[in-house]
Amino acid sequence: MLLTDHLITVPLDHDHPDGRTIEVYAREIAAADGRDLPYLVYLQGGPGFEAPRPSALPLSPGWLERALRDFRVIMLDQRGTGRSTPYGDPGPDAAADAQRLIHFRADAIVRDAECLREHLGARRWSVLGQSFGGFTALHYLSVAPDSLREVLFTGGLPPVGRPVDDVYSATFDAMRVLNRRYHRRYPQDAARLQELLDRCDAGDVRTPAGAPISRRLMRTIGHQLGGHGGAENIHHVLELDPGSPAFRHDVTALLPFDARNPLYSVLHESSYADGGATRWSSERVQPDDFTGDSLLLTGEHLFPWHLQDTPGLRPYRDVAAALAEHVWPRLYNADVLAQVDVPCAAVIYADDPYVIRRFSEETADLLPGMRRWLTDEYLHNGLRTDGGRVLDRLITLARD
Repeated sequence: MLLTDHLITVPLDHDHPDGRTIEVYAREIAAADGRDLPYLVYLQGGPGFEAPRPSALPLSPGWLERALRDFRVIMLDQRGTGRSTPYGDPGPDAAADAQRLIHFRADAIVRDAECLREHLGARRWSVLGQSFGGFTALHYLSVAPDSLREVLFTGGLPPVGRPVDDVYSATFDAMRVLNRRYHRRYPQDAARLQELLDRCDAGDVRTPAGAPISRRLMRTIGHQLGGHGGAENIHHVLELDPGSPAFRHDVTALLPFDARNPLYSVLHESSYADGGATRWSSERVQPDDFTGDSLLLTGEHLFPWHLQDTPGLRPYRDVAAALAEHVWPRLYNADVLAQVDVPCAAVIYADDPYVIRRFSEETADLLPGMRRWLTDEYLHNGLRTDGGRVLDRLITLARD
């Protein structure tokens, strides 16, 4: 592989180009004989995660080999992540910090991508969007379709125009199904989980740093159920002695929100907001059977108490609270999307608890150039688990 670094300077607020600036980093990856191939820009899931770091032995990520047959790949570190100007510790003024972070959503990422495309001298390029990266790609189609040759979505066709409460209500329904499947597969784990949660209530379960893990925080390991291999991860942890060092380290690694990627927590609900304020939607719409002493594991649901029960996230409580009240602009324009003449292909995972099938199918119906692949072979991490096959089929579908 031939690797080229790109670092560009962009406005923090693209509507005020003379104001504060940040840097955005991207790594260009080409095969030895592929220096003249067209570009494919990869938009990472999240929000708040940098692009994957490539390796040759073994070749990683798994879809890269297939991509390099047709493209030079651009791995974009979205603003605030990786080698782009990082978002670190919040400042003393939570309101000012929140005002800065309203410029870290999909709309700003797309404008960064347009600056990068112009920097590279590309008239058009292709986009591969995973999860939140697909949300960003759909906004791209709404505002700059002429820059796009083709758009590929993996578990990332978001709902258009639906209130955020509709989305989170549906994700709880999906998690209820995955909980049932888990306990059918591992029937002995119900008793183990009950014992573990009781020990959490007694304050006997702790992280390697000694912080107690609350019952409600422990139940968030259920986000693992959204990906292949996740049920096994939970089962193998439940086999361990909760007092052992191995358990403390392994269960902490299963918790979805931590201080390594604070943007993932602080901006999480905003990624579903196609207009309006989120106001802690997960907390407000949580069904009764998920509350109190429930054994149901939760998914990718952010609750305000996450920023209390997770010590590393406590400095971000006030910032997250301010953003929960922010009224976000619309991300998608259904009228524009209905007229977009860009080849698109999407894999829609039938049992995905994060990007709900029926909402993705509604969005697919909007796009005249869309070809969809609906499958229950994979969960949300299909691109990670079988990336070469998934990407090859999407390219084939987009090109008819």
